[in-house]
Amino acid sequence: MLNQTVNRGLNIVNIPTNMTDYSRNNLMQFINPKPQDIEICDVTLRDGEQTPGVVFTREEKIAIAEKLDSVGVDVIEAGFPVISHGEEAIVREIAHLGLDARVCCLARAVAKDVDVALRCDVDFVSIFIATSDLHLKYKYHKTFEEAESCALDVLDYAKDHGLTVRFAAEDATRTDINVLKSIFRAAEEHGADYVSIADTVGILNPSTALYLVKEIKKAVKTKVCIHCHNDLGLAVANTLSGAEAGAFQLHTTVNGIGERCGNASLEELLVNLRVQYGIERYDVSQLTELSQLVEKYSEIPIPRIKPIVGANAFAHESGIHVAAVLENPMTYEVFLPEMVGGKREIIIGKHTGSKALKGVVEKMGYNLTHDQMSTLLEKVKKCSEAKKKVTCGRLTEFIKELE
Repeated sequence: MLNQTVNRGLNIVNIPTNMTDYSRNNLMQFINPKPQDIEICDVTLRDGEQTPGVVFTREEKIAIAEKLDSVGVDVIEAGFPVISHGEEAIVREIAHLGLDARVCCLARAVAKDVDVALRCDVDFVSIFIATSDLHLKYKYHKTFEEAESCALDVLDYAKDHGLTVRFAAEDATRTDINVLKSIFRAAEEHGADYVSIADTVGILNPSTALYLVKEIKKAVKTKVCIHCHNDLGLAVANTLSGAEAGAFQLHTTVNGIGERCGNASLEELLVNLRVQYGIERYDVSQLTELSQLVEKYSEIPIPRIKPIVGANAFAHESGIHVAAVLENPMTYEVFLPEMVGGKREIIIGKHTGSKALKGVVEKMGYNLTHDQMSTLLEKVKKCSEAKKKVTCGRLTEFIKELE
């Protein structure tokens, strides 16, 4: 792999780091309406911490919250304060950091949870109740009517104490749609400020997400939230479809961490909103730094092939690709790495062609003959086929051997 000195020399065309016409999906002109009236609620500090084996310290939670705020995230779900006194103290501290983002916390449909939320002085509370037959039977051992009555009583209690309330239906996507509409209408009548569709096991697909949000929008006037899990790998796509259908609050986690296979990835969602829909109010230039921060604190490695922030997101080896990227990076990049705080990397290896290698060598300051280039290319391919990295240093050694 070539070092950054070489990489910097590859931006040989004057393309701005903000969006260009090359980054637009021309088909998006046919999507109507396009999501514009949205806000991001990041739940890394709560749902992200429910990733098996992940625990954030007080200092780590504060650092993540401050970074989310600097990116421009609208709402930060700081935790589930009823689980411990320590969690309560951290949520309260984050609520008093003076962030631009509003701070919320999670609560069961239990008055005690609301009392704890009140002590935390959060901007609003998310009260959740499972609504599917499966959860009612095997988790609550209650009828729907019993669970609904309990949830609405707690909603009333929270509103009576002056709280803004997001009313969330857990396992909403495996709940009969008429039942879901009914409980959301009831929540609206009891003063809920948001109703939230939780795709708890990630069973939606983009078509069903679009349909479901549209149907809920017909049933209530209250702002709709969508909270997607990634069990089938569709969390970001489903969230985008929900936004197209009119969902207002979109839930994410950094690096897509969360229970089982995680949640909708913040960095993927924000970049899609920018590239696909032209929503540019979030500072995506900090996404790589934020991602690496959460990688460090969660101890969950970012896959090399992860979109936006993975090590391979802007890496090129194929000879045809590298040759084109040397001319204009947008040939094989939908946006430039600088937009998200990333770096381009040219990989010299088995798939490298003569033109690409010649371009890299010249950028390193060498002028080789045709025969020397042929010999060098052969050395590079043999090295790569032996599963040895062709680093900048090794490439320089190969060149010196030609002298």
